[in-house]
This record gives sequence, structure tokens and C-alpha cells, in this order.
Amino acid sequence: MKIALPDQPFRFVTENSAECDAETAFVLTGLNRRYLDDAKARGAHSIISPADVAPLFGLDRINVIGITGTNGKTTTASAIYSILLDLGHKAAMQGTRGFFMNDTVVEGKSLTTPTLLETYRHIYQAVAAGCEYFVMEVSSHAIVQARAEGIDFALKILTNITQDHLDYHETLEEYVRVKNSFFADEGKKLINKDEAKADFNIKNAFTYGAENPATYKVVAYSLNDGISAVVQHFGKIHTFHSPMHGFFNVYNLTAAVAAVHLVTGDDLEAVCDAVGGFAGVSGRMEVVSESPLVIVDFAHTPDGMAQVLNALKEKEMLVVFGAGGDRDRSKRPLMGRVAENLAKKVFVTSDNPRSEDPDAIIADILGGMTYPEKAVVEPNRKAAIAMALSARSGDEVVVVLGKGDEQYQIIYDKQFPFDDREVIRSLLSEV
Repeated sequence: MKIALPDQPFRFVTENSAECDAETAFVLTGLNRRYLDDAKARGAHSIISPADVAPLFGLDRINVIGITGTNGKTTTASAIYSILLDLGHKAAMQGTRGFFMNDTVVEGKSLTTPTLLETYRHIYQAVAAGCEYFVMEVSSHAIVQARAEGIDFALKILTNITQDHLDYHETLEEYVRVKNSFFADEGKKLINKDEAKADFNIKNAFTYGAENPATYKVVAYSLNDGISAVVQHFGKIHTFHSPMHGFFNVYNLTAAVAAVHLVTGDDLEAVCDAVGGFAGVSGRMEVVSESPLVIVDFAHTPDGMAQVLNALKEKEMLVVFGAGGDRDRSKRPLMGRVAENLAKKVFVTSDNPRSEDPDAIIADILGGMTYPEKAVVEPNRKAAIAMALSARSGDEVVVVLGKGDEQYQIIYDKQFPFDDREVIRSLLSEV
């Protein structure tokens, strides 16, 4: 992507060496360093660093909040964005759901963390729109590939660290190391104190949690009719209420409250009051039907599945899920075990099989179950959802996991239209 910058010795900047010419400066990053010679050979105007170009995009004129963690990034980022807007601040948000500014959708879904210059471009747009805050999700891939290089974060947040992306990082130890490396500097940070795998520089560190002493400590909560939580901060008690569900969202909302309080300095009571205006994220614990009760969630890791299913543990559940192809195989049996232990009935199907054989993926999932013969196996996702809806009775709830608000299914290298929520509505309308 070539980006035009006015009033500079060069006319454009790019990360792509193939786009270099006499008018275009090459932004050298940790990811594209091996293409440096190619950029020079193509006659790049100059070679500049992210630190050189960052001020040209206005990165020094906005407060950037970065969130990383295995689960909860999207919900926490969205809650922070919502609270900031409700408190009268101008804000932008970039992440899995897309790019938003001041309550307007600017761009649709993309990578959790886009390329370095795309993030810079979004920040430039946010500054031009008068935004004070820029909220962004930071993936583990982006940390390794230095896609957040040159950004001086006003606050970094850790939600949690559980198993994911081992197809890329290879070992859990390396994945944990990468996540924690984001918090090695002396900048302001907000850490989940209940995450045992967290390792961070204690300089300028604040914490939140429900089990261990923390700067923002949840001392009481209720999950009846949504979430009500009592947070203690330096001896003072504050409460917030939310229509959302699940204990894991107590953490996400507490992180959001703490983050907004830390970066804005607004009255904590006012921050807590603004929580009620955030109804949650599409595809995350989304109630698609109330009668019968059918819930869709993006959970696609063992821990994510456990969090969602435990949030509904008072109910008998029929769960439909699969696992993505060309991704971490080691989590598949663990997902099967979680589903078997927490659900009344398990329907194993396809997620996004990509180039893998769906039957082989399902076999990996069944390999983690003590009684795999009790699971219903149906590779066709629509048929599996239909079977679960037909099998439910009484007050049982159907939970469809893995894809959330995705509107496609990836088979080989093609995307086919598929939205769990639309499929469910269509099937229920036929009953």
C-alpha cells in the first residue's frame, strides 16, 4: 500500500519494496527487512524507520490503547470504545470487527491487527477526525511481526493467556513469551492479575482481577439478569451493571472500566455508569433466538469454549462446534474434551476446514473425548445445526460455537456465504 504524505521530501511511503521508486520512501520494519536490497534496487527515494514516519501520521497527537490476550480482545476493545463515546470523548477503534470512528463504521472486518502502515493510516484518519483516543487489538502475530512498531502506547492491556495459534508459534511457551514481550517496557500497562502466566515490567503497571489483590478488584458480582459487579479501587467502592452474560465478561468489563479511568482520568463512578450503555459485540454470546434459546459465540479455543459453556452451566446445553483447518491441531482434542464435560449433547461438525479434510479434523476432536461414540458427527455445518435444533427439548439451550458473526465458511481457498445466525433463523422459521 502506497500512502501519500504532503510536504515531505518524498511523495509516498510504502512497506512493499515492489512499490518503491524515486518518489517513494521504503519504511523498514522487522517484517520486511529482508526486502531492503530489493527496495534499493528499485530506486527507493529513501529508507526510513517507523519512528521516523510515525509523527507524520499524527501518532504523537493521540492516545493509543492496545489490547492483547487469547480471549476477550474484541469485547474489551469494544467496551472501551463505547464507554469513551458515552462519556463524550471522540474515539476510534481498529480490530477484528473493522475500523470505527466516532460511532461510525469506516471499514469492514479485516485482520485483528493490520499492517503497520495501515494502522498508521487509520490513526491519521482518527487524528483528522478529532479523536482523542485510538483503541486497537494487538494479535500475537502482530507482536512477532512488529506490526505495532513505532507506536507509543498510552496504555497496554493483557486480558489472558491460554492456548491458541500454536500452528504459528509452535509451542505454548513461545506463545506465552510473545504475549508477555508486549509488556516488557516501562510504559503504562493494565494486567489481569488472575492470569498466572502473565510476566511484565512492574514499572507503571496497574492490575485488575477478581481472585487476587489488584488495583481494580472485583469484590462481588452477580450474573443474574446480566452482570452486576462491585469494584474496589484504593479503598473506594464502585458498581457497574451490564446486560451482558458470563463471568468472563466480568473481566472484560472491569478491564474496560479500569482502562478508561486510567487514560482519561474521568470520575470512576461516571465510567462505571457508562458500562450499561454497552450491550456487547455481535457474535459474542449473541442470543439469536429466545424461544427456543439459541446462542452463537466466536469461541474457538478450549478456554474460550469453557468460558462460554460455564456461563450457561445452570442450563442443559446442546453444543455444535468444529475446529479450523490449517491451524493448531493440538487444541482440537482439548476442545472435544471441554464440550463433552460441559454439554449434555455434543454435535461435532466443520468450522472453516480450509485445505484439510473435514473428517480428519473431526477425528482429532473426537480423539480428546472419553466417549466419542456419544457425539453426533455431521461434517455439514448447516445439517449439524438443524440436528441440534431438532434434538432439543424443554428448557435446553443450543449453543453454536466457533464462527460468531462470520458471514462465510472457508473450504479450500474459497469463501462460501455462511452465517450461523442466519442459518439458525432460517431453520427455526421452517419449524
